[in-house]
Amino acid sequence: MGMDTNEDEGQTTRYATVVGGRLRQIRKQKKMSLQEVESVSDHEFKASVLGAYERGERSISVPRLHRLALFYRVPVDQLLPGENGAVSAVPEREGAAAKTRIDIEVLDGLNGPDAEMLRRYVRMIQVQRQDFNGRVLTIRRDDIRGIACMLGVSEDQAGSRLGEMGLG
Repeated sequence: MGMDTNEDEGQTTRYATVVGGRLRQIRKQKKMSLQEVESVSDHEFKASVLGAYERGERSISVPRLHRLALFYRVPVDQLLPGENGAVSAVPEREGAAAKTRIDIEVLDGLNGPDAEMLRRYVRMIQVQRQDFNGRVLTIRRDDIRGIACMLGVSEDQAGSRLGEMGLG
């Protein structure tokens, strides 16, 4: 029976370490220090506690994890390991960046069916790329097809339409 307890503790520690690593990855992607998170969150997330979560020294509760996901503006499932216990790595940026970008903060302020469809599409792209910097999303050539279809314009007109909406 003691062996099972030790195994459970080991798995819990490994899980906390994986989740902590992902928390650190997302924070760094946001280009924030632990102290900045504490300050911007109005001290909701103390730097010392967040650091302990990131190092896997302390397990984070589900409600705290949810609050942190909201703070970072990422889906909570992106902070958790998958079935095999691993969290997929954040992919490196491609060398040749596309010229079209969507200002996510402006998009979040828009209303209407086009804006809602774009918001959903942008969130899907962020999850696929594991790109949660929250400010600007670079649109790749393949993404333009979907955006053009949503906006009812040709691929060549998609960039202009995004500009008209104040997103480009």
